[in-house]
Amino acid sequence: MKSQSFKFMVILLAICSAIGIGILIDSTIKNNSVIVAKNKNEEIIKQQLKEKEIKKQQQINQKQKNLEKLWKKGYDEFFVEKYKLAIETENQVIKEDPTFYKSYAVKGIALAYNGNFEKGMQQIDQSLKLNPNYGYARFNKALAYELYEHYDEAIIWYKKDLEVEKFEWSYYGIASIYGRKGDVNNTVKYLKLAIVINPSVKNNAKNEKDFDNVRNHMEFNELIK
Repeated sequence: MKSQSFKFMVILLAICSAIGIGILIDSTIKNNSVIVAKNKNEEIIKQQLKEKEIKKQQQINQKQKNLEKLWKKGYDEFFVEKYKLAIETENQVIKEDPTFYKSYAVKGIALAYNGNFEKGMQQIDQSLKLNPNYGYARFNKALAYELYEHYDEAIIWYKKDLEVEKFEWSYYGIASIYGRKGDVNNTVKYLKLAIVINPSVKNNAKNEKDFDNVRNHMEFNELIK
């Protein structure tokens, strides 16, 4: 009798153990399933955020390209002397992005050529405020000064442009101012530097009225022949 009772207890214990192990395994499987599902959801969320960020960056890049294209349109309008159109075009860019410093530089020089020196300078200064090392804004400030016969200030700003870029037209601008003054040595000095960068500026110098006061000097004529 005792033997049967002991045997029954062993069987019962085995069954209970099996049930316990089964419950434990089932619980472990469920926990693992929850973890896997959670990790999968986190990966999906991460992927969605990544795709959203990529889309956002693409939109930013596209907007930048559109603004660059519109800025270039105003830039080209200025160079064909359509100053009012250039100003209007750059205003569109600035309205879309008030930090687009290149548009202020074009708008500023267009205003100066359109007869408004002070407002033109304000726009160029805004460009330089946003990007102090923007060479084209430095050049345009010099050009505006030269246009309104502030020659000493023009030379200062042409040289400031040359601090950030070796631009032939800044050297040429300095040379033309010295040409007006009849200063042969400095005219030749700076014109030579312009020609080193771009030999084609010789053609401009040949017919440039600014050089009339030095045109009869041999050094000048030797340089542009």
